Amino acid sequence: MGYQSKSIDGDVTAPMMLHGRVAIVTGGAGGIGSAVSKHLASLGARVAVAYIGDPAPALELVSTINNNSSSAGHAGAGEEGESQQPRAVAVEADVSDAAQVKALFDAAEAAFGGELHILVTAAGLLDFSYPTLAETSEASYDAMFGTNARGTFLCCREAARRLARGGRGRIITFSSSGVGSLRPGYAAYAASKAAVEVMTKILARELRGTGITANVVAPGSTGTPMFYTGKTEEEAERYIAEAPLGRLGMPEDIAPLVGFLASDAGHWLNAQVLRCNGGTI
Repeated sequence: MGYQSKSIDGDVTAPMMLHGRVAIVTGGAGGIGSAVSKHLASLGARVAVAYIGDPAPALELVSTINNNSSSAGHAGAGEEGESQQPRAVAVEADVSDAAQVKALFDAAEAAFGGELHILVTAAGLLDFSYPTLAETSEASYDAMFGTNARGTFLCCREAARRLARGGRGRIITFSSSGVGSLRPGYAAYAASKAAVEVMTKILARELRGTGITANVVAPGSTGTPMFYTGKTEEEAERYIAEAPLGRLGMPEDIAPLVGFLASDAGHWLNAQVLRCNGGTI
């Protein structure tokens, strides 16, 4: 008799759902972050969309999520009593600042009135002049490490202290497949992401006994402004040609992996770096 992956109640989708859970997504209105925020909300999570700078993209995203949620009648899906809560809120936060990170977690708790379950650190910074290491300025290095490494550290530290125990806590950080490709022009950026990978894997071991998992998603070339900025059309085409699947990755290719890791279905994945790149590396 063949094995069928079903939950006890026979619903194969149940382990993927996130009803009753609260997620924080840094860089939540960015290229990949916005797809992640929308996907987590579609699975039932309530999402704090963290952003920095211009609030318009975050506010538009939050409005879209809340309008879609209202029209789809999500509040009745195992979430009685939460119908007056929004599905998503926007929170401004510079992740390189410890006080603002704490305030982000406080704001998520206040907005959704309960435990925090999921952290996704999608905020990232890249020097679009793609300097060699010899040409990388200290300011550029500090900015990338400030957001990518320090920002992830501060968010993970807060999450380790505050996420729900007992098996529903999830930490999902973002690295880059560039850590594996070692492409010239990315020395400081890739180094900052390598730091994220090491921190996350050690954190997973330090969280022994809490039921909180910690994993890394490492996208390859993905069709966002971060990919196209600073590249000629010919350079972009060379990157795209590396993919065995014959196309550029899209944010919607990354978001389902994050959703899986955040769900009960991903409970046995821990301390892993998952390269989501279509086979380029």
